[in-house]
Amino acid sequence: MFGVASTPQSRQSAQTLAHLRRARDLMDRDYALPLDVPTMAARALMSPAHFSREFKVAYGETPYGYLMTRRIERAMALLRAGASVTDACTAVGATSLGSFSSSFSDIVGETPSAYRARPHDAAEAMPLCVAKILTRPARYA
Repeated sequence: MFGVASTPQSRQSAQTLAHLRRARDLMDRDYALPLDVPTMAARALMSPAHFSREFKVAYGETPYGYLMTRRIERAMALLRAGASVTDACTAVGATSLGSFSSSFSDIVGETPSAYRARPHDAAEAMPLCVAKILTRPARYA
């Protein structure tokens, strides 16, 4: 047959994607709260196993991986602002400093204290989409 190739994302219904967005919005908004898969699945009106499978298909990562990435992004902003590693850890809802540091290192590529200690330029503090626009070279005729 001719036509557009079917991807796993294109096979998900609009209703399923809307329910998944509700759970993703919960993670984006309440990242510092103790969220677990059953709580997120309930927001998406799905069983935990089904929610985990559908979330991974839609977003390319597990719900827990998505939540940890959001938490690390918020922690990076706090560390750039001068917060201590312990304060950043508790502020983003991590319950173990060791697990937080390990996750931070896996995602960022350096420890939270090393990240906090080095200087940060203004473009790094901006969202990537804004930084790309502002730092894009311009041609002058």
